[in-house]
Amino acid sequence: MTAISFQHVAKSYVTAKGAFHALDDVSFDVQRGEFFGLLGPNGAGKTTLISILAGLTQASQGAVSVMGHDVTRDFAAARRALGVVPQELVFDPFFSVREALRIQSGYFGVRKNDDWIDELLHNLGLSEKANANMRQLSGGMKRRVLVGLALVHKPEVLVLDEPTAGVDVELRQSLWQFVAKLNKQGTTVLLTTHYLEEAEALCSRIAMLKQGRLVALERTSDLLAKATSSIMRFKLDTPLPAHLAEQARVTGRIVQLPAPNAQVVEEVLAQIRAAGGVAEHVEIRPADLEDVFLSVMEQGQS
Repeated sequence: MTAISFQHVAKSYVTAKGAFHALDDVSFDVQRGEFFGLLGPNGAGKTTLISILAGLTQASQGAVSVMGHDVTRDFAAARRALGVVPQELVFDPFFSVREALRIQSGYFGVRKNDDWIDELLHNLGLSEKANANMRQLSGGMKRRVLVGLALVHKPEVLVLDEPTAGVDVELRQSLWQFVAKLNKQGTTVLLTTHYLEEAEALCSRIAMLKQGRLVALERTSDLLAKATSSIMRFKLDTPLPAHLAEQARVTGRIVQLPAPNAQVVEEVLAQIRAAGGVAEHVEIRPADLEDVFLSVMEQGQS
């Protein structure tokens, strides 16, 4: 059964410079029980697509449904089936954590929900903060509360829009353990994240957006299998030769280059030595989802 369906979804805005197409004919389905990744660079249209799904924005054209409920014509049922963790830290500063969860339960007509609220507080590491005012919480704690608010009515579909942005490692690990548990119990999860190692580890299928268009839609394992080259990784304190820099991914001292075979590795090291540099801590690793993502984004780049 299809949990989420996007069919020929488009969204356009009129600006001073003319029409801006945030989404252009996007179509894909997320099956019930899937852990699905939606990836793309900033401005690709991910949050716009989620806003349409959540009913916060209306599509210019196309159809969107949640558990078979059209988000426009059958909006009440669609909202009940959906829980959304937004990218922004949005909270009510006048209530405690427990009060906020109880009020959110009331929005969906859920009564006598304290047992589930207690379970959420425990699993999200918020039990000791249950009676604390939202204003007193750190950014990471507020993020945990947002997850609780999205889950308080036990939705069949959970949407996570950059849920671990700017939070500590402990929260990331505990959050994913809890979300993975919910997914195994049947909750469908749609995740957007810039932490591609999370998407690779968690998502069975992935869609990629670029400039509002769908440019990839495959199983994660199939995307990784398409990687044509291993990656050479090393540290370097001197500038790379220009022709190597054109194909390298450089982060501070760390350089990463395609390494299809041993001969290429030897040639790269020789060229670095000829330029007066020394490559340190050289290693060869398989291509990961970040490598595949960058390759997809570079294809057809204007």
